[in-house]
Amino acid sequence: MKTSIDNILDKHVGKGRDALIALLQEIQETEGFLSEEAIVKTGQKLGIPTSKIYGVATFYNQFRFEPQGKFHIQVCRGTACHVLGSLTVLQELERLLKVKAGQTTRDGLFSIEVVACIGACGLAPVININGTFHANMTPEKLENILETYRKQA
Repeated sequence: MKTSIDNILDKHVGKGRDALIALLQEIQETEGFLSEEAIVKTGQKLGIPTSKIYGVATFYNQFRFEPQGKFHIQVCRGTACHVLGSLTVLQELERLLKVKAGQTTRDGLFSIEVVACIGACGLAPVININGTFHANMTPEKLENILETYRKQA
């Protein structure tokens, strides 16, 4: 039985290496992340070593190698957020969730991503959870915010 990965790869047959980034984007959009299976199958289909595919995928920040949590938390580390304390917010978030940036909690509820700039400098420091911005963030506010999302789950 064909998987969604196989169907995506079949659509890109004959496009060669030029289609790699678009192909990886489509796989991630469909699957939620780039699994080892997806990378191996892509390499086989395009005749590219998996190491080259990992090289391309790790070069771009848009690609993920783990599924995102139900609540995906983006922590802005842009200049305004940095100056106003986003590092301490990130450290407290990692402590509370017991995962590092780029990881997902064991229960699949939360994932953390560090972003260069969210574009909400006037709200600094800011985090974004599934499209909802939380402004003037402090480590002290995080526990209540996380609890609110846990109750939604």
